[in-house]
Amino acid sequence: MPEFTAKDVQKLRQATGAGMMDAKKALTENDGDFEAAGQWLREKGLAKVAKLSDRENSQGAVAAVVEGNVGAIVEVKCETDFSAKADDFVSLVQDLADAVVSGGVDATAELAARIDEIKIAKRENIEVGQVIRIEGADGDIVDSYLHLQDGRGVNAVLVQLRGGTRELAHDIAVHIAFTKPPFLTRDEVPAAEVDKEREALLEITKAEGKPEQAWPKIVEGRLTAWYKERVLLEQGYVKDDKQSISQMLGDAELVRFAQVYIGA
Repeated sequence: MPEFTAKDVQKLRQATGAGMMDAKKALTENDGDFEAAGQWLREKGLAKVAKLSDRENSQGAVAAVVEGNVGAIVEVKCETDFSAKADDFVSLVQDLADAVVSGGVDATAELAARIDEIKIAKRENIEVGQVIRIEGADGDIVDSYLHLQDGRGVNAVLVQLRGGTRELAHDIAVHIAFTKPPFLTRDEVPAAEVDKEREALLEITKAEGKPEQAWPKIVEGRLTAWYKERVLLEQGYVKDDKQSISQMLGDAELVRFAQVYIGA
């Protein structure tokens, strides 16, 4: 019988969060070796969590970080908003975003052990979701906006602006957060989606009994409105819809943007 005391069991419980019987069994199985027992508990916990991998994890949190002309967004997914807004979860997401800014998108691997620990502690299907990193050229402005809900980030935006101001970049980031455009320009919209929408609009126009000679103009007008819902540069600014985002930019160029939001 391995030799260990009640204090050893208590110490292991405090270090791992395991129950008393689990901690005792871990020490027994590992001949009283504290480090080996801790690893044994971790592996057992991960084995249990692995069985949860097919459970829906549509909750979570996002973080956005900008350092100089480099920005990052990291999403961590979980099953419940209770877990998502917990301090340890929010802290993990923030640390992952910090790591990606400084070390690249693969830097999330540096925090794999912490991700495993939080999986075990919360017994949920927790995993890293979208990871985005934008590095602007010299002179470019990279800015972000993060919408918070119950202390956690739920909607993160990055923008890369060339030839404008940080204030303009931030205003556009806030706009994106609320309108959620999937595309920057019309050219990015898949041709198949455009063709499908054009056909649908033509059928609607025909059903309304419009004169045949007016169909092309009516369809193109409606297609323009459809584009405005999806293409950032064509949208009216949320705080002043009389000017489009393209008009707001003036001589500045919006190089790219990225958005990640919970529940997408």
